[in-house]
Amino acid sequence: MSVSRLRGRDIICISSIDWDFNWQGHQEIMATLALQGNRVLFVENTGVRAPKLRDLPRLRQRFLNWWRSTKGFRQERENLFVYSSLLLPFPYSWVARWLNRTLLVRSLRRWMWATGFRRPIIWTFLPTPLVVDLIDRLDPELVVYYCIADFEQLSVRPQRIVKSERRLLGRSDLVFVQGETLRQRCGQHPNVHIFPFGVSMTTFRRDTDVAPELKSLKRPVIGYIGGIHRHVDFDLARRVAQELDATVVFVGPVQAEADTLRQLHNVVFIGSQPHTRMPEFIRGFDVGMIPYRRTAYTESVYPTKLNEYLAMGIPVVATDLPEVSRFAAEHPGVVTVAGDADTFIEGTRRAFEEPSAENVDKRVAVARQNSWEARIAQMSTLVGEALASRAAAGTHWENTLRRLYRSARCHVAWAVLSVAIGYLAVFHTTLPWTVAEPLRIVEEARAADAIVVFAGGVGESGQAGGGYQERVAIAAALYREGHAPNVVFSSGFAFFLKEAEVMRTLAVSLGVSPSAITLEQEAASTNENVTYVREILDRRGWQRILLVSSPYHMRRATLTWRKLAPEVEVVSVPVPQSRFYRHSSGGGASLEQIRGILHEYAAIAFYWWKGWI
Repeated sequence: MSVSRLRGRDIICISSIDWDFNWQGHQEIMATLALQGNRVLFVENTGVRAPKLRDLPRLRQRFLNWWRSTKGFRQERENLFVYSSLLLPFPYSWVARWLNRTLLVRSLRRWMWATGFRRPIIWTFLPTPLVVDLIDRLDPELVVYYCIADFEQLSVRPQRIVKSERRLLGRSDLVFVQGETLRQRCGQHPNVHIFPFGVSMTTFRRDTDVAPELKSLKRPVIGYIGGIHRHVDFDLARRVAQELDATVVFVGPVQAEADTLRQLHNVVFIGSQPHTRMPEFIRGFDVGMIPYRRTAYTESVYPTKLNEYLAMGIPVVATDLPEVSRFAAEHPGVVTVAGDADTFIEGTRRAFEEPSAENVDKRVAVARQNSWEARIAQMSTLVGEALASRAAAGTHWENTLRRLYRSARCHVAWAVLSVAIGYLAVFHTTLPWTVAEPLRIVEEARAADAIVVFAGGVGESGQAGGGYQERVAIAAALYREGHAPNVVFSSGFAFFLKEAEVMRTLAVSLGVSPSAITLEQEAASTNENVTYVREILDRRGWQRILLVSSPYHMRRATLTWRKLAPEVEVVSVPVPQSRFYRHSSGGGASLEQIRGILHEYAAIAFYWWKGWI
């Protein structure tokens, strides 16, 4: 294989931006590689942080892209496909990560099978844990990490992004970085190459017409293209507009509060424009500015607009970002670097006076050295050499086998750990009782027409004989205390004798008058308990009852009463200390108790589905 240029390869690009976002190196590189005969799948941003309110338009667009496509996949142009995934937006939650990994791997594998992608090159701009998971499961032929930013500064969990980036560096065959600062960050890798974002000289040509939006503006025009975000120094831009007799133009989406600039008469916001129109606007600038603030994040930023301004031949004034300062040192006389606002303003004023053909040609020549055409050719050569080196070594199968065994061991370890944690949580902590607590309803006993007892094991074992003695004891106590003159025992179950009759005998022995007792002996479920007891209440004209049952059965029982007999006032008086639900000394629950709790939640869902609650 010739290593001068990649051809005929399958590439999965894991991007840190969406395809329809501001055109940057992500789209430029992948579009060029597709044009050169490679098949590219562009996976849109899977996230480095939880979304915020300002992200809602982007999330809405992501959903629309997914909806209009085939399960998130669409063909953007020849050889180039885009995947708009729908994932849980919590990149550092292990639950979300597990679910996202499962969904993403399954979707990608199906698409790869449908399109014939085989052992692709993975080219990632993201160092997140999810990306490392994808690499481990897709078995790529080669891994390229293009480090374009210090994601530690963008993440709410910097320790985790640092850890996952280290893992990614260990899995990467090639690492490309934007500048020296990021090279030092990735210095542990043996194969790091500096490739700042470039400029397409075929797009940014000086023979372009000036954008119509700029033709009527007062000159000179100081221009800015790109996102108007929190890294822009708005105070500096305001001073430029106030102190220079010029028009200041911003072309790009407004992503931060900029009201202080909007109030100035000589500041114009053009809004978002297609990348293909950027040359029209720059052609109408007299000076291109890069007024970024110095922050931990911008310490490693190499602004793409720098070479785009130069390609159009206009002078550039920028704040003293480290990468811009290095660029200015390598290419003297093409960029004015300002350390403070006064220097920035003075540099801009001088730039108005430097339109000579010699200076213009010098800027264009520097931009040509940093063109995307040159950048991508160099990167393609390095990728081709890495592929050739791997093929010559012939050890890929060994690495793959080792990785599969490591992955299997990790899966087994995680499974064992999960089972152990689950066992301890269920059987040796109070977690089951915390989960069960919403099922309990306990009210103060008060005067009622009747005491109603549900038996037949409802709320516990579901078998006759389960817990009826303690329920009868509670009912008898309520009767003796004078809370109600009547008692109804409801159970259609039988063991040696009919359970309702056994309950009556026990109640009489506990001081309940036989004439006060009514038996309901047909019910085999909570729904039937309520239905049949309601008929008794209707015949007797009773409207308030004290309901006795298992403590974790009361939620379902009262919901059923509320649906089937809303005219009856139900006061929940469960068994306070159920023997079935007696807590162990360690605080955990038994298997039977867990089964009973789960049955109650499942029964509530079933009753809701049937319309009984």
